Amino acid sequence: MLYAMIAKDAPGALQKRLDTRPVHLDHLNSLGKKLVFAGALLNAEDQPEGSIVVFEAETLAEAEAMAAADPFVPAGVFASYEVKRWRIAINNSGAEF
Repeated sequence: MLYAMIAKDAPGALQKRLDTRPVHLDHLNSLGKKLVFAGALLNAEDQPEGSIVVFEAETLAEAEAMAAADPFVPAGVFASYEVKRWRIAINNSGAEF
């Protein structure tokens, strides 16, 4: 099953995001095939203002644990985040899920 983490950055968190990004990427890479895709949400100036991360997990609890383990969470980069079950309606990427 797929789960999406939708996160919004805290106001003024850009420097925290940049400082924490290397360990954030290490965390995401450590998830292996459980990580489907991840990336920053960008504002009108192409600056990060949040994130979307899609996990493959057996349960919502597993996906929530992966989201909570993201170093951006304890670093205070995110003002809020939620994890929701996600279903692909159209997939033009060529990837199979």
